[in-house]
Amino acid sequence: MCVLSQNPKIQELDEFIEKINAKESDLIEVLHHAQNSFGYISEELVGHISQKIGVPKSKIFGVVSFYSYFTTEPRGKNVINVCMGTACFVRGADKILREFESQLRMKSGETSIDGIFTIDSLRCVGACGLAPVVMVNDKVYGRVEAKDVNKIISECEV
Repeated sequence: MCVLSQNPKIQELDEFIEKINAKESDLIEVLHHAQNSFGYISEELVGHISQKIGVPKSKIFGVVSFYSYFTTEPRGKNVINVCMGTACFVRGADKILREFESQLRMKSGETSIDGIFTIDSLRCVGACGLAPVVMVNDKVYGRVEAKDVNKIISECEV
């Protein structure tokens, strides 16, 4: 834990845990906070959370692996998610994903070497009326076409 304890974000996480008096029933809330702060849930972070709130590491790993929101790998500053739910897929989401892959020269599930982009897909974001949908971090783009990909990339922080 020596590397983790040197991270200033860990103190902020500990303060959050103390503020809500976190216990096992608060695990998902704590994991969301950790994911937002650190960008991913490392094995070391799971151990820290386990000690802090008294939940076995195996249970924490189970929750992290079950929910697609959580990741155990570092993600890019700009996480691009293309919805692949039925409504989005039938309206060309696969072509949009391929266009992102082509323009960023990487495959879905990868993070760029410089840590600026991650491309991924989701099953459904619940915005079927806007299909096809792309999310970049917390920003939602609706009715996206392949020709919009360059503009979406240009709006990302570098």
